Formats: sequence, C-alpha cells, structure tokens
Amino acid sequence: MRISLIEEQAITARMAMVVGAEEFDRLFLGIQFGEVDGDILYAYAPEADLAEELEETYSLHISIIASEILKRKIGIVMVLPRVLH
Repeated sequence: MRISLIEEQAITARMAMVVGAEEFDRLFLGIQFGEVDGDILYAYAPEADLAEELEETYSLHISIIASEILKRKIGIVMVLPRVLH
C-alpha cells in the first residue's frame, strides 16, 4: 500500500516534533515514507549512513507514529538508501 502525501507529511511533521529542529534537519530532510507491506513500513533516505542511523535510532518512534497515522500496526521500519529505491 502506497502512503499518501498527506500521511507522509503527517509522519514527517510528528517526527519533527519528537526530535527537534536541529536533529530533524540533520536526519530527516529528504526522507520519503513510501509504502507499507504487511506490518513493514519502507522509508527511503538520501544516503546509506543516514538510512542506517535513522533505522537504528528512530525506527521505534517512527513505527509508533506511523501506526497512529495510518491506523494499522507498523511493527518494522526499514530505512533504505534511496540508491536502492
């Protein structure tokens, strides 16, 4: 299931509130929340290092926020570098 632009923007805005402006600018600018397959949310980051850090540090936060916004359980957040997307 593709995520709508409004859902993607809502997830991004909520993450901005959680992490603050400086951390958001460093990690979340350029991230794209693309699709859900089962309980897996796929996100795409501009670089591999950012993808790894986002997944390790914020996947739990993202899954909780995305579950609320998408109104379905998100158990896993996979952040991939955009090169692979």
